[in-house]
Amino acid sequence: QVQLVESGGGLVQAGGSLRLSCAASGRTFSSYAVGWFRQAPGKEREFVAAISWSGGSTYYADSVKGRFTISRANAKNTVYLQMNSLKPEDTAVYYCAAKRDYGGSYSYPWTYDYWGQGTQVTVSS
Repeated sequence: QVQLVESGGGLVQAGGSLRLSCAASGRTFSSYAVGWFRQAPGKEREFVAAISWSGGSTYYADSVKGRFTISRANAKNTVYLQMNSLKPEDTAVYYCAAKRDYGGSYSYPWTYDYWGQGTQVTVSS
């Protein structure tokens, strides 16, 4: 069992930065891939970024590539999402999710087993 807690969301002006954290419980967290997803009002949950269990592979949605960076510190059971050059269209609730890392696609939310409660990110224009 893995429990996830996101933090770091807030209100920021366009062009600003935020760093989200996803803190996990469970001593086997290092064997899990972690993804970040977001959901804006009236829209479906969409993939943002993912990182393999080792941190050796990262994946990004085209809409955030070059602006967001995902990283992990397994010794701290934490995954980070550094978000730079934020845009109003980045406004959403951001969720982290974890799954056993058997490879395959990291962008499908239904493949993840554990989810956090979400943290709100609001970017003003």
